[in-house]
Amino acid sequence: MPDWIHSLMQALAMPELGLSTVFVVSFLSATLLPLGSEAVVFGLLKLNPDLFWPTMAVATAGNTLGGAVSWLMGYGAHTAVDKVRHGQPTNVRALQWLERFGPKACLLSWLPGVGDPLCAVAGWLKFPFWPCVLYMAIGKFARYITMTSALLWMFPGGLPI
Repeated sequence: MPDWIHSLMQALAMPELGLSTVFVVSFLSATLLPLGSEAVVFGLLKLNPDLFWPTMAVATAGNTLGGAVSWLMGYGAHTAVDKVRHGQPTNVRALQWLERFGPKACLLSWLPGVGDPLCAVAGWLKFPFWPCVLYMAIGKFARYITMTSALLWMFPGGLPI
């Protein structure tokens, strides 16, 4: 491995930089960008096992904030579309299903592939912001605990390269 890559990896693994890296990657992965944060979380914890709970908190905070941004984007998109369509309702079966659950549907924001758009749809449907953020945080925290614990259990010595 080239020296500069090794130096970068060591710098990013330092607790003071590692947690901020986890936050940024977790935030970006909760937007509609096709990223995943589990590898970064796992990598930091393999290098700094004593940072388990701070890492879970930082990853959850970043991922939840990213979900909140997606909610705001959905809300803004709906407001813009309403102006163009002059308030005509959108009748889509999936939207009706989500409306039945309300903000609790954001518990599913942890799901791969559909979780991030779900946050935007919650904004589109104008679900209350703070209850949505709370349910997003609960779902995302549960995912980080489950996924990270499973990875640490399955690969106690690290991932094979």
